[in-house]
Amino acid sequence: MPDQRAPSDPSTYIDTARYPVHLHHDDPARRAVVERLRHDLATNGVAILDGFVTPEAVARIAADADVRLVDAHLEDVWGTAYLGLPDESFPEGHPRRTAVHSRTHVLAYDLVPASCPARQLFEWDALAAFLGEIIDRGPLYRMDDPLGALNLTVMDEGHVQGWHYDSTDFVVSIAVRASDAGGDFECVADQRSTGDERYEQVAEVLAGTAGDRVAVYPMTPGTLMVFEGRNALHRVSPVVGDVSRVVALFGYATAPGTSSSDLLKLVRYGRTEPLEVAS
Repeated sequence: MPDQRAPSDPSTYIDTARYPVHLHHDDPARRAVVERLRHDLATNGVAILDGFVTPEAVARIAADADVRLVDAHLEDVWGTAYLGLPDESFPEGHPRRTAVHSRTHVLAYDLVPASCPARQLFEWDALAAFLGEIIDRGPLYRMDDPLGALNLTVMDEGHVQGWHYDSTDFVVSIAVRASDAGGDFECVADQRSTGDERYEQVAEVLAGTAGDRVAVYPMTPGTLMVFEGRNALHRVSPVVGDVSRVVALFGYATAPGTSSSDLLKLVRYGRTEPLEVAS
């Protein structure tokens, strides 16, 4: 069973020597880290904080995911990169008509135990403030979603997350456990913009002919990643081997009160309402 002890300060889960989340926002060391990560996000559409979470905390999150896996929903769906059904009004081969497959276990927010380091980090105001400085678009708010604000995803052999855009501007993930092979995060940053979907380029990505426009980020436990999910076309490549891939996903928004649609909740969690569960 996972260790149920909770620290009085969630910063104990973080390598604060490299990432001084606990310092005042005007501290020079913190400002230097934030500026570097802002530059990475603006340049690449992705900011990588390798070694952000300690190995001990990562191990506890993995243990929680394993224990609660029996309660997870198996998301097994075909849909388009736009989180909808194929639209047959478009011609064959058009991205709006092209279906991709996603299959993964999803542990919704209400099933993540209060003692889990991932939950404690997500609910920690200091981390939200630090990430908000990196994103640099005003205050950052945790999603007001009892199912989707925080997820633990577990991917077994053959599981995959198909190419898609997210419904939120930004996604924050923590790599918890890598699979034997596969399970890489693949991303085309800024693939679309307001008023320009660039369908021809999207079709190349879906067909596997986009070449080096697709950036590949290996799964390294302890890494926190921030990426612009609404305009970045991304996927998780098929998992290979007996070791399951585990990731914690944190849902933030630039406006308060943001939630998921009931349809998205039903697809991803198998339900629309939270459960009454023991912590």
